[in-house]
Amino acid sequence: MQESELTQRKNDHLDIVLNPALAVQKTRTGFERWRFEHCALPELDLDSIDLGTSLFGRAMQAPLLISSMTGGASRANDINRFLAEAAQTLGLAMGVGSQRVALESDANWGLTRELRLLAPDIPLLANLGAAQLTGQRSIDYARRAVDMIEADALIIHLNPLQEALQTGGDRDWRGILAAIERITASLGAPVVVKEVGAGLSCAVARQLQEAGVAMLDIAGAGGTSWAAVEGERASTPQKRAVAMAFSNWGIPSAQALCEVRQALPTMPLIASGGINDGIDAAKALCLGADLVGQAAAALHSATTSLDAVIDHFRIVIEQLRVTCFCTQSADLTALRHAVLRRIEDGA
Repeated sequence: MQESELTQRKNDHLDIVLNPALAVQKTRTGFERWRFEHCALPELDLDSIDLGTSLFGRAMQAPLLISSMTGGASRANDINRFLAEAAQTLGLAMGVGSQRVALESDANWGLTRELRLLAPDIPLLANLGAAQLTGQRSIDYARRAVDMIEADALIIHLNPLQEALQTGGDRDWRGILAAIERITASLGAPVVVKEVGAGLSCAVARQLQEAGVAMLDIAGAGGTSWAAVEGERASTPQKRAVAMAFSNWGIPSAQALCEVRQALPTMPLIASGGINDGIDAAKALCLGADLVGQAAAALHSATTSLDAVIDHFRIVIEQLRVTCFCTQSADLTALRHAVLRRIEDGA
């Protein structure tokens, strides 16, 4: 595919996700079915609650990952700069969007070592699509992605549904697992594997653990529906009809998180996919996530200004802190033992 086509695709994605009238998802994350038991006597100092954690040897002030966002070449420079500076200011982790165009052309989208200069202390994660990592060049390709931004780890994203529905998408997924296994063995940096909004099943999670992956992002259904996004981009009514049939496809985020955590009790997990606020983040942490990722909910602020991004994530962090306060959780370890009950419909 030509560079201009890839750039246009990314611009289309950004426009559609930012337009509230388009690509509306109806799948629920499942987090709404869980409710914390309120503690009326927390016996805590709210301002002393410790939200600190770490990722790949770097300290974090809160367990939040600014998840990978996409954008066209004309806009992504500012987006990446705002996100990196906000992550540095607040002590959060950041995963960049796909580096495919940056590796294959002169349009680097701001994905250079300047990003590391803007955010010298945070966990910074490179990102490539799994379908681009087969063949002889895969390990070199992965190393270049990590070196390009001096990343602490590489995210490999799995998006088979999106590729199947996308004009010009990668349709041959044979050999992907073997490619991931080769990269984990040879890269020299941790590998994180994530879905992009349809969820990881237990069976796939086990395969990835056996392949040597360091961390998984379950990225379940309930956030952006990439099937619906591709439906909005479809070039014919027939292609749109195929795509829109899958707009509710996927494993809801809470379900994927609970099932993978139960199956793989020691695997580090990121929960993403429809995390709307700090209460959702707290629920995900209590259900077994080590970190919580958010992308689409922060995208509008990322296209506005650095201050808007910082304000957005400060709100999420304060919501998380108040949730800890009202569940008598002095830190994240205590939060993971808070009383969180599954509720019935209508409760």
